[in-house]
Amino acid sequence: MSTAVEPLLPELRPSRYDAWRTRLAGDARLQRLYGWLLPTLITLLAAVLRFWNLGHPHSLVFDETYYVKDAWSQWNLGYAATWPDGADARFAAGETDIFGATGSFVVHPPLGKFLIGAGMALFGPDNSFGWRFATALAGTALVLILFFFARSLTNSIVFASIASFLLAIDGLGIVMSRVALLDVFLAFFVLLAFWFVVLDRRRAPDRLAARTVARERDGAAPAWGAILWNRPWLIAAGAAAGAATAVKWSGVWVLAAIGIYLVVTDALERRRLGVTFWPMDAVRQGLVSFVLLVPVALCVYLASWTGWIVTDGGYDRHAADANPATGLFSWVPLWLQSLWKYHQTIYTSMANMTSPHNYESPAWQWALLWRPTSMYAQATGDGQSGCAGGSAGCLDILYSMPNPLLWYASVAAALYLVYRFALERNWRHALILVAIAATWLPWLAFPERTIFQFYTIAIWPFLLVALTFALREIAGPAHASATRRRSGQQIVLVVLIVAVALSIFWYPLWSAMQVPYDFYRLHNWLQGWV
Repeated sequence: MSTAVEPLLPELRPSRYDAWRTRLAGDARLQRLYGWLLPTLITLLAAVLRFWNLGHPHSLVFDETYYVKDAWSQWNLGYAATWPDGADARFAAGETDIFGATGSFVVHPPLGKFLIGAGMALFGPDNSFGWRFATALAGTALVLILFFFARSLTNSIVFASIASFLLAIDGLGIVMSRVALLDVFLAFFVLLAFWFVVLDRRRAPDRLAARTVARERDGAAPAWGAILWNRPWLIAAGAAAGAATAVKWSGVWVLAAIGIYLVVTDALERRRLGVTFWPMDAVRQGLVSFVLLVPVALCVYLASWTGWIVTDGGYDRHAADANPATGLFSWVPLWLQSLWKYHQTIYTSMANMTSPHNYESPAWQWALLWRPTSMYAQATGDGQSGCAGGSAGCLDILYSMPNPLLWYASVAAALYLVYRFALERNWRHALILVAIAATWLPWLAFPERTIFQFYTIAIWPFLLVALTFALREIAGPAHASATRRRSGQQIVLVVLIVAVALSIFWYPLWSAMQVPYDFYRLHNWLQGWV
């Protein structure tokens, strides 16, 4: 072999990762093996991190004081009921049947509390593991759904595994799965809705092209494109968005964003196919998409109120009886009129929710991660003598802090994705950006309202997918030189190793482990942290 050729050999030699990927791409059996083995292992890891010592602390932390008690009275009565003063300590001590029969005013729909109540019915209401079982299960399932979402978006097992692994080891995902709040249910149904949109997007363009091209005559462009009714994944997306709204009203923004995304992408696809009247054609398809998407969402949402509807004791259950609607709306059933009045009360209450809180964080601060939320903190000892014997100078804290490296890198990756979309007009980038916008931007319209950093759990899966897009670019495209790909893959590996190390460092604060004050103070990186 010529010595002139030898210096080129390192450039041509593939990395181990490239060799493994080439083998994986060419072996269908290996793809199937890794296709179920990797998500299974990642989901099991997520389950361990979320379920381990889930019952600690055995007290109602943060807003569990509302959701746990409301969930249990709703499970028994069909609606949330009032509780006596001092009910938190009594409930934690096992007095779980002290709720009254009078309906209690609550600002969130019933579905999330129904799911919490199901866990309590399964494991017992006096068991803090039971309070949090449903959220831990939903948080674990969120990791698995993220794998399916990312794989459907990219058809890459490696890409999907990285995205779901990062969520599995992240603190925001872990903590929101370890407290009986509603937000992890919202995140689950939102991600599910967008996954169904991806599944629809993988089929609809080809079907539209096949049916539209068939309409061409003598090579002339068709005046109108085909109208697609057979889109079952849109119906599924509507049901998931309806379920998200039935957990928290912010789910309706997701429903609206999906509808806008569908209209715009359908319009662009028809223009690409050469449909003459593509703007009006997109409106026609948009009306069909509305029929497929919105009614099922409304049905799911109304179904979540079944307990309130079929009983008599719920808050404002008979608000319309004394003053029913007249004229045009006189035909509306009284229960529906009462439900509408209740919703008006909820909206007024939520819009005026401005009471100050030590951990409030307006939406414009979220990208900066200025004020994560402490869900629980309990000090023991004098704070000076360490943790000898597991008592003196210790702190138990449950802190909804995302992995800081992953958070800041993901926000930067989202901005990078905006840039890439401006260059490439890639529908995958567009979908991720729409999901981030739908779960983030609407909150900017409420600068005075008391909101918290942990609301970002609904945004978090999409930010992690944006990060994984960026990591794939760093790893290098398939046509890049072996040296370029090797160096890029080493950078990605370093990022992942550092992310794992930070998760290990922060995990005691994500799981309410007892730690010395000195260890706790090591996490005070910014003034607003812990």
